[in-house]
Amino acid sequence: MPIEFEAKVLDVEPDELAERILRLGGRQVGDRLMRRYVYDVVAGDVSRWIRLRDSGAAVTLSVKEIAHDGIDGTSETEVEVGDFEGTNELLGRIGFEPKSYQENRRMSFELEGAQLEIDWWPLIPPYLEIEGQSREHVVRVGEALGISADELTGENTVKVYARYGIDLAEISELRFPE
Repeated sequence: MPIEFEAKVLDVEPDELAERILRLGGRQVGDRLMRRYVYDVVAGDVSRWIRLRDSGAAVTLSVKEIAHDGIDGTSETEVEVGDFEGTNELLGRIGFEPKSYQENRRMSFELEGAQLEIDWWPLIPPYLEIEGQSREHVVRVGEALGISADELTGENTVKVYARYGIDLAEISELRFPE
């Protein structure tokens, strides 16, 4: 299973950060609403889950596994499936019911070969996600943005919400207000 080299920087100021990325030669590659269903692989095992996601550009089905909270702590296997609701129905027919539905807004950039995502999720402040080719690449791009390695976290979204006193497992629908 391929390892993701990814880190988050919490509580960012999106406009200032976007300007900084562009000043450093980055380019914006997207701005969209994303929606996802999350399913347990094994009930109660929070280290592994299935994600069906509509990114606005593609619909993908992934299995994610967390070994630890480091930049290189998550493995992901992903395939494009094409039909969000149809795939949700198919998963239901083979016994996987979503434990939650989630939305977030994402502004995407490329900088120095890394993917940078400014994410807005309901109920918490925006954060930056940096995905690179290696742990060192993620740290280097962070430093170019003026972000020290100490400010990077490999925590998943569930743990990020927990930092703000929110148990994401208790929220079956995480949506933006209409």
